Amino acid sequence: MTMDGLHQRAAEGPSQNSEVVLYTRAGCHLCDEAKELLKKLSKKAQFTVREVDIDQDPELMLRYNDEIPVIFIHGRKAFKYRIDPKQFLKRLERGKG
Repeated sequence: MTMDGLHQRAAEGPSQNSEVVLYTRAGCHLCDEAKELLKKLSKKAQFTVREVDIDQDPELMLRYNDEIPVIFIHGRKAFKYRIDPKQFLKRLERGKG
């Protein structure tokens, strides 16, 4: 499944979806690992992923060039490089409501 499939399935869930922002770039193996993990986690929790290519924005490139992937949950920076699945689910739940 592509990330687009993840976007679609998450969008079909309850309206209380949380947004997860994934700052990424092409050719980043850690970014690919993060995408795969987010697909797996989407089976345990409802959230929408917005993928942002930092190479398309000079400001984002300066900010995150050496930290990608960077993952924001509920508008707050939650992870860089790797995602801890248990912490991801806790942070996702913590920001609801």
